[in-house]
Amino acid sequence: MKIIINSALIVASLFLFPNSFNSQSRGFEILKNMELMDQIHEYLDLYYVDEPATGYISKVAIDEMLKELDPYTVFYHESNMENFRLMATGQYGGIGALIRKIKDVTCIVQPYENSPAHLSGLKAGDRIMAIDGVSMVGKSSDDVSSFLKGPRGTTIEIEVDRVNSEKQIIKVTREEIKLPDLPYFGMVSQDIGYVKLSSFSQTAFQSVETAFKSLSDQGMQTAILDLRDNGGGLLKEAIRIVNLFVPKGREVVSTKGRLVEENRTYKTSEKAIYPEMKLVVLINERSASASEIVAGSLQDLDRAVIIGNQSYGKGLVQRTFDLKYGSKLKLTISKYYTPSGRCVQRLEYYNKNSNEKPEEISDTLLTIFKTRNGREVIDGRGVVPDLEIKKETLSRLTTLLLMRDMVFHFATQYADKVDSIPRPEDFSLAADRYQDFIAFVLENKEFTYETATELKLKELKESAIEEGYLDLIQTSYDLIQKSVSADLERELVSIQQEISRWIESEIISRYYFQSGMSRHGFRFDLDMIKALEILNNDQEYNNILKF
Repeated sequence: MKIIINSALIVASLFLFPNSFNSQSRGFEILKNMELMDQIHEYLDLYYVDEPATGYISKVAIDEMLKELDPYTVFYHESNMENFRLMATGQYGGIGALIRKIKDVTCIVQPYENSPAHLSGLKAGDRIMAIDGVSMVGKSSDDVSSFLKGPRGTTIEIEVDRVNSEKQIIKVTREEIKLPDLPYFGMVSQDIGYVKLSSFSQTAFQSVETAFKSLSDQGMQTAILDLRDNGGGLLKEAIRIVNLFVPKGREVVSTKGRLVEENRTYKTSEKAIYPEMKLVVLINERSASASEIVAGSLQDLDRAVIIGNQSYGKGLVQRTFDLKYGSKLKLTISKYYTPSGRCVQRLEYYNKNSNEKPEEISDTLLTIFKTRNGREVIDGRGVVPDLEIKKETLSRLTTLLLMRDMVFHFATQYADKVDSIPRPEDFSLAADRYQDFIAFVLENKEFTYETATELKLKELKESAIEEGYLDLIQTSYDLIQKSVSADLERELVSIQQEISRWIESEIISRYYFQSGMSRHGFRFDLDMIKALEILNNDQEYNNILKF
């Protein structure tokens, strides 16, 4: 009856201090539904045919209820505290490795440099067969991740299946893993610095400030801040990072919620360290939340040129509340607005279509706002970059080779045979090594490839069979099929230039980890190439910002 008593207290407070009739009606609805939940639990416990897993079904009920709101309102059960800690701080107890399920087994994709996984000898490509004697075959990567996480100082035994080797058991002692705020930062030319920020954890500002100071000491005059694939994090860290480039007293973001007390305006509070430095910010469709606050406010204040692709469009703010029994609730409490007054929220979660998917805010409801210098920006679509870079289109064969992990597996075999490679800036795949890749693909019986024309031709044949025309066109069909059938070896030769850099990047990750992949990628990164061009052209930079 404890739930009912607490509910009654909630409703009583609404009646004693009414703001409106609606508050009384809402209080009654809360009480009614909580009483119904209490009764259902009671009858399940008393009469259900099997003993119900009460804790589990309660969590499922809460999770499903919150799904009706938005994806960011989340209940963290006491058993999920490692996941919550990772979200809030970028820290967790574990071995420090990226993992992914490939077919029926989860593999080590990349150990973090100097992590317990790395130092214990785990390698990219290792297939995780068992943990502490419990088979991991067939389990989801989330389940495997849960087995790998745990208290600092505890040791686990991981049975791995490694290429060209017998199965072996590797002991790994868990440590406190801190995901790096900055996977890489460094000088990309004599006077241009580059900082890649992966998340807005509690140490994001400190990491960015330290990186900028280090690069300034190396001669940095202009900078690129890379927020691509950064899903966001803490609001205060975003505000402090903006403050590095924007003078004291400028509005960065405001929030507005259903409750008046959630309506707040956040301004820069410190003297800017780099108020005049030319700055480019890179974003893409996976840049969200705090990333959009930084990019959006710097755009509204005409303080940086934004390059890349339209951002995700998450204009919602969450706050975490402590619950009983060690649980927590992350709850959406307001929307945020950049200095021009726009909200970047793209999806309307209360207006779902027939497939139960949220719809984009209608074009007719979009509003045009003005930046500090009078440039036009719109709301409801994330942050639209000042210079949108057309995405590179890969061939169908390259896409299939990547999706089916052929490049990943080839790199695993390569690293097994080669002890070291040149530094990422100098490494390229030799012609004979590419021939090895061709042989590797051709020898793999599970990899099949048909040209797009072959697939269309099959559709034509099915239609001809249905309509009774196949006998009439059979001879012509056979001739066309012979002409368009894929010659896989020839096709692999034709895409050598396109796919070689993906093979190089995967190989480099085995020796130089994430930082090496970043350094290698600069040669082919269209966003980076454009950013360097803009920073080296004062007139174009100023024209974009209307200076």
